[in-house]
Amino acid sequence: MNTPKGIKRVKALQPLSREHHHGLLLSWKIKTGLAKNVSPKRINAYANWFYNTHLCPHFKIEENHVFPILGNSNELVKKALDQHTELRALFSKNEASKSTLQHIEKALIKHIRFEERELFNDIQKVATQEQLDFIESVHQTHDFKDNISDEFWV
Repeated sequence: MNTPKGIKRVKALQPLSREHHHGLLLSWKIKTGLAKNVSPKRINAYANWFYNTHLCPHFKIEENHVFPILGNSNELVKKALDQHTELRALFSKNEASKSTLQHIEKALIKHIRFEERELFNDIQKVATQEQLDFIESVHQTHDFKDNISDEFWV
């Protein structure tokens, strides 16, 4: 069986990849909470906190400083922007339904896998050292602070 090799991420994009890991954990928490029949309201409260605290700033960095490396007319960038739009719409729904949470969980995994396996690879192939240095300067690494006030996934 052919096992994919780990992706060697350039230093400037590593913090964004770590944030992607936390996004995958959000999807896992949603899926786990739903499997345990946790109230969608409780799961949605955490998902909204995560979205506002972590995903919104993450999207902003990508859209303002990372995607422009390939340009907004690039097909992969267009796809990522469309996925950001879809995720924003899902998170902004005023309902805490199982269906919406399942959609968020699946869409977020799909989006993160796409960025990690395709988009970021192309970006790091063409990015100049100056562009990478700039990304590092505007996106400082910080420790992830989780909201553990309601650990519904435990």
